[in-house]
Amino acid sequence: MANLSLQDANTSSADKENINIVFIGHVDAGKSTIGGRILVDTGMVDKRTLEKYEKESKELNRESWYLSWALDTNMDERAKGITVECGRAYFETAARRFTILDAPGHKNFVPSMISGATQADIALLVISARKGEFETGFEKGGQTREHVTLAKTLGVKRLIVVVNKMDDPTVQWSKDRYDEIVEKLSPFIKGNGYNLKTDVTFMPISGFTGQNVKEPISKEVCAWWFGGPALLPFLDTMPSPDRKYDAPLIMPISDKCKDMGTIVTGKLDSGCVAKGDSLVVMPTKQPVEVVAIYLEDLEVAKARAGDNVRLKLKGGEEEDIQTGFVLCDAANPVKAASSFVAQVAIQNIRNIMAPGFRAVLHIHSASEDVTLAKLESVLDKKTGQPAPKKPMFARQGDVVVAEFSLDRPVCMEPFDECGQLGRFSLRNEGVTIAIGKVLRVL
Repeated sequence: MANLSLQDANTSSADKENINIVFIGHVDAGKSTIGGRILVDTGMVDKRTLEKYEKESKELNRESWYLSWALDTNMDERAKGITVECGRAYFETAARRFTILDAPGHKNFVPSMISGATQADIALLVISARKGEFETGFEKGGQTREHVTLAKTLGVKRLIVVVNKMDDPTVQWSKDRYDEIVEKLSPFIKGNGYNLKTDVTFMPISGFTGQNVKEPISKEVCAWWFGGPALLPFLDTMPSPDRKYDAPLIMPISDKCKDMGTIVTGKLDSGCVAKGDSLVVMPTKQPVEVVAIYLEDLEVAKARAGDNVRLKLKGGEEEDIQTGFVLCDAANPVKAASSFVAQVAIQNIRNIMAPGFRAVLHIHSASEDVTLAKLESVLDKKTGQPAPKKPMFARQGDVVVAEFSLDRPVCMEPFDECGQLGRFSLRNEGVTIAIGKVLRVL
């Protein structure tokens, strides 16, 4: 995007509402290709660059991958056709500005997917309609299931399910295939806490050809969806997410680098920030000053809740600020704790969970080793009340109240006070084993 002056930025792109979309789904469902298609259709990738990608992908015998290269910029990702890091890109429509977070689909890179989902307002769940590919992604062990569960746990309230590759020779825009996928997915999505009527939208598309992405589909291509919404117009007219503009500033740090000062990246969960503001980094209580604010490549004077920003800070050395720390108002610092009590639903564990059990805690953008210190109670599934007998261990399917301890303090808040800093997932041996919410910070 061309560099604009501070004044130009503030009167154009920066005034639009920002929506953060994470692309999730099983490996090879077409997430990066759809992202690339959107960037092309919204003019964010010029014709010359696109022709260059087409030429280079042909030379590697990877002709169908050229669109994904707009997001997969790492040469290793391009060679293997697998997203490893969480790609980031921007596009604008007439009414809104969007940040794309292109999450990896491979199970080895779920921590990167979590990092993208923590910053998202909407999840675009990409499903491959190609024969065999939907089944692989949705079977036990496929990433479709884990990604839906994690999106809900990480606070993504809205789900758009795009059934991709509808143009594939094994599908040919078949209504039966589309209906079969919707029918199989719906109970699982509902079981994760999404309301199918208000929180979830299904639509058929082809990311590679661009059908039903920018322009509504023609009657000749797909008569049964004719008149239904296309992806980009739908994104433009969706209800706005709830924003806490007047609340104290909270910005979990999702990335950092050094460039004539310390630069941190993240989404403003609440509040506003302006150039010159004095803030504090928790849990270290490091005072910092905001020297510059960047939205995409534009420098702006201020940003507000929902914006995905880069902030240049003065006062803290780069090594003193870590991913997972939280930038907040000096007068209203978030809590930080080495132990906490939480309600945890155990979903996927081989044996049992007993005091001393170790896992990795993913909470907002932080990722830390955690130990189960003690089990306080098992909750009755029907009544939600604690069972009278204190448990010795917990197993799959149990919902428990337990105390956990961390090796070092992590920023968190009780879920009832701040959902974004109070919900978490536990992972062990490369699998999400439990989801939970913080009840008390000790």
